[in-house]
Amino acid sequence: MVKQNKNSGPEARLPKGFRDIEADEIRVSQAMLATIREVYERYGFEPLETPALEYTDCLGKFLPDQDRPNAGVFSFSDEDDSERGLLRGANDERGLLRGANDERGLPRGANDERGLLRGANQTWMSLRYDLTAPLARYVAQNSATLPKPFRRYAVGSVFRNEKPGPGRFRQFTQFDADTVGTDNVAADAEMCMLAADTLEALGIARGDYVIKVNSRKVLDGVLELAGVDPVDPAQAGKRLTVLRAMDKFDKFGVEGVALLLGKGRKDESGDFTPGAGLEPKAIELVTSFLAASAGDRSGTIARVTPILDGNARAVDGMAELSQLDALVRSAGYESRQITFDPSVVRGLEYYTGPVFEAELTFQVKDDDGNPVRFGSVGGGGRYDDLVSRFTGEKVPATGFSIGVSRLQAALTVLGKSSAKATLGPVVVLVMDKAEIGAYQRLTQTLRNAGIRAEMYLGTSGMKAQMKYADKRNSPCVVIQGSDERAKGEVTLKDLIEGAKAASAIKDNKEWKDARPAQVAVKEADLVAEVRAILARHEG
Repeated sequence: MVKQNKNSGPEARLPKGFRDIEADEIRVSQAMLATIREVYERYGFEPLETPALEYTDCLGKFLPDQDRPNAGVFSFSDEDDSERGLLRGANDERGLLRGANDERGLPRGANDERGLLRGANQTWMSLRYDLTAPLARYVAQNSATLPKPFRRYAVGSVFRNEKPGPGRFRQFTQFDADTVGTDNVAADAEMCMLAADTLEALGIARGDYVIKVNSRKVLDGVLELAGVDPVDPAQAGKRLTVLRAMDKFDKFGVEGVALLLGKGRKDESGDFTPGAGLEPKAIELVTSFLAASAGDRSGTIARVTPILDGNARAVDGMAELSQLDALVRSAGYESRQITFDPSVVRGLEYYTGPVFEAELTFQVKDDDGNPVRFGSVGGGGRYDDLVSRFTGEKVPATGFSIGVSRLQAALTVLGKSSAKATLGPVVVLVMDKAEIGAYQRLTQTLRNAGIRAEMYLGTSGMKAQMKYADKRNSPCVVIQGSDERAKGEVTLKDLIEGAKAASAIKDNKEWKDARPAQVAVKEADLVAEVRAILARHEG
């Protein structure tokens, strides 16, 4: 039951894991998105917008939580034969959306013989958890009319039905670029270059970021050499444990990863994490692979190649990485911008070739004052199986996605972005309700000149109107009483300068006599005088 307040109405509260975003942060975000959009457009990508809802079977198995590959999404059922056309599941006796709470964590109807999320008379729908699954559906639906390859970018909210935590929300914004319809490694190299150019366009200096590159083919080869089948469903748990251990290399180093690959690791708190149970020889191979980074792309590739010699998957993946290296080198990208990192592990059931991760390398302080690196703000890679689910034919694709909120937080830390309060509109005060038409005319004069302006629409007196203008962060107010109107004048009060002056005046009589930052001007000069006030405070 919804908690009732003392007025017998519902309690005003946010859903857990969601947040309200206010004007200043929105404006900062919009400026950042405009910069990203300009870079994506420069690369020739075209915008595409898909709906927030998709049929759940169109999302397929590529869901965000790989331990529970059919969980992690917000789903509901649409009963096609409902007389009232209601979305059933929202109106059952418990008031719950079925599909989020059964014992398996699966939407009901998920196990029919076609693998579709359908009941007898139901169609399951889900909020999108990323922007790539909707792209795959769009390409499959429109393949006959799309240029090949198809290049698109998209920005929008995505939704994850996961446990929220500090800085971890159930709704957040992604900004993607994808190329669909080519297996050319040049498309993967371009994604790495796009990522680097985007971060630099946002003011992140070279040396404060790196685009790390690896390959799922290479990782599959490492698994195979370590005695773990990379495709056998029966070894899925062991495969996941090995890959997760490899992903911890930056944090735990060779020794810690070796423990996770073997019997397991106990952390400082005493908690024990079971290991993958690999043999010592296999552990040595995996840790040698992870530690082979030489600080530059070509050097790392040269050191890794002999470790993987003889494995067909790994050799194929290394050949692609060598091609990618040659392409980004010929385009002028240094190893400190784009580098091969054997420890990069992404999308355990998703990617099929090169994978990349955009990481910020500068340090920030945590809540305890300890230095920490900001970490990943985006990633992507090649995924050649997503569209084929619909078409039955291989449709190669590659893409890159930016986590907008995380990147925006990083830019704020760097001082490249700030939630500085934006000046509000000029407020025209209403001194005489009988003359409201005259005040509306003054307001429209300012708007027609391109100045943000509003007429006070409440019913309060002048003191309350001034307080309203302060709350709106208005730079100035326009005042016209009967005396000013008779003279064809208005009074402008610069609220920012007025506040500064008033803080230096202690005596009330002195303040009244001085009338700080207040001036009378002719109506004909209204626009010019307001622009002069704005010029003092903008920029």
